[in-house]
Amino acid sequence: MLMTAVAEAHDRKTGTDFVFETLFDQIVSLEMLPGTKISETEVAKSFGFSRQPVREAFTRLANLNLLQIRPQRATVVRPFSRELISNARFIRAAIEMEIVRTVAQDRDKAVDAELKANLRQQRQAITREDADAFHASDYQFHKLLCRASRKEFAFDIIAANKAQVDRLCMLSLTSTSTMETLYADHVALLDALFAGDAETGVGVLQTHLERLTPTVDALYTTHRNYFE
Repeated sequence: MLMTAVAEAHDRKTGTDFVFETLFDQIVSLEMLPGTKISETEVAKSFGFSRQPVREAFTRLANLNLLQIRPQRATVVRPFSRELISNARFIRAAIEMEIVRTVAQDRDKAVDAELKANLRQQRQAITREDADAFHASDYQFHKLLCRASRKEFAFDIIAANKAQVDRLCMLSLTSTSTMETLYADHVALLDALFAGDAETGVGVLQTHLERLTPTVDALYTTHRNYFE
């Protein structure tokens, strides 16, 4: 099935894109844990590609601080870094607060139905206790906000910085109570935006993003071996 998927990928994207996206998903989902060794040769063989597109994918992942490429030593999935996480959160907050203000002031109402449907998907994921599905819907929710602001390009920057945080979320988004809290934030945020209340929306977003602070501190204690 992998080779079939690879063949189909050639019709849609480059080999580099396919390898990058596959490894990105595996790293962010913690299918590959921090510190895991990864070989260009072995990855190229498993995908049926030459080493060149794999090397390019590795470089892109390293630029996102998801891989550590060490000359003459094994490449590894980069451990968590508290400094990188802090920097990523700062950049994301700065951009997403502007997105929220823009949506509140003049949103693209054509996206409203998708935002509401996304909330229903989050609710369903919680009911099923499906953390993976909730995480995917959470990701899509913030992407839709960028679309509603008519600033879709902004999500590329948010996503690049979210990757550092998303790996942590996969460790912490396991309890129904945590998902319920984040879902309630999303509902409150959307209510404020649909009401055109930018101030309340920004406040909800700040609270929402700040919820990660105790999680980072707790995971640093309980999963110290995953950190630099």
